Formats: sequence, structure tokens, C-alpha cells
Amino acid sequence: MFAFLMIMDPKHKEILRKHRVNLSNEILIDDTIVQLLYQENILTDSQVEEIQAQQNNKKKTCRLLDILPTRGPRAFGTFLKSLEEEFPWVKEKILRDLEQQNASEKIPSNDELNIPEATLRAVPSDRQLSRLASQLGTEWESLLLDLGLSAGELYRCRADHPLNTHGQVLAGLVRWRQSQGRRATVHRLIQSLQANDIHPSTLNELFR
Repeated sequence: MFAFLMIMDPKHKEILRKHRVNLSNEILIDDTIVQLLYQENILTDSQVEEIQAQQNNKKKTCRLLDILPTRGPRAFGTFLKSLEEEFPWVKEKILRDLEQQNASEKIPSNDELNIPEATLRAVPSDRQLSRLASQLGTEWESLLLDLGLSAGELYRCRADHPLNTHGQVLAGLVRWRQSQGRRATVHRLIQSLQANDIHPSTLNELFR
């Protein structure tokens, strides 16, 4: 039940948006695609019915593409898997675009971040984690997943701090630090910030 409390990678959402017209014109979703997504618990019974109720294949595909970004981080990969048998060229086109997007991104070096090496190796303090929690927006869940927290742990953070986003984020960051010990370094935190398209240079002041 926790899987869909997570969010899809923003890169994957953008790829689906970019390829929306081509996908609606090139694939047929009635059989293999929808059934595999249902089998893998990406789509619910009601969502399958909603998709199949659309008037034509193009509208069915568009409705599927509306739903997929709300179905968690597994949805994109499972969707690509569903294309393998009947629409491999479509899958290859999406993967090439994703690779080009990844290659074009420049990850800042430690020198550009202007954070001392000793700080990068250090475990962040409560104050630093609290200040970071106040900087994060909706991407906080994907950040914590990248740091190794489970969906269940995220759910517990939300349940323990209802209506308090800062408290939820801080609880998750503290849980990560406790579970990783001395491996929970500022450098590891910055790696996850970069992986989730959160440019860490804006956070220099937190770690100086």
C-alpha cells in the first residue's frame, strides 16, 4: 500500500510529457500494455476500467499517460517493459532521449560547490538537517528514497508529523543519519541532491 505514496522521478515525468503525442499515435494499449501494468500493481482495477472506457486508442493512451506519473517510481520502468514485445522501437526512442538528457546534465564538482573537504566527510548536524528540511519542497520523498529509506519509513515520518512537512522531512533525514552512522556524510547527501535534480550549490551556506 505504500508504493504509490512515492513520486515518479521528475526526469521520467518530463520524458512522458515530451513523447505524449508520439506515444498516442504509435502504440496500442488495450492488451499487453495495460495488462502488464495491472499485473505489476501499477494500475488499479478502477484505473484500468477508466482507461478502457475512453472512446478510442489515442484517448486511452493519453489517459494512461495522465495516470502513470501518479503511480510511483516503478511506473516508468514498468511502462517501458510493457513496450518490449510489440513496440520495441518506441522503447528505444525513449531510452535514447533519456540518455541524451542525462548526458547533457552537468553535475557540479566539489570545487564548484565551494564546500570544504572536511565538511564533505562529516556527518551533518541536527541544525544542518533542519535547515535543509526547510529548503526542500515536494522532492523530499524522492531524496529520502535515494538515501535508502523505505516506503514504510516515509509513511511513518508522515504519520508521526501530520500537517507538518518540515517535521516529516527532518524526521526522515534524522532516520537516515541514524541508520547509516558515519556513512551518513554531507557528501552522500549532496550526491542524492544531485541525483534528484536539486542543485546543491544553493545549499552551500548550510554546510560551511
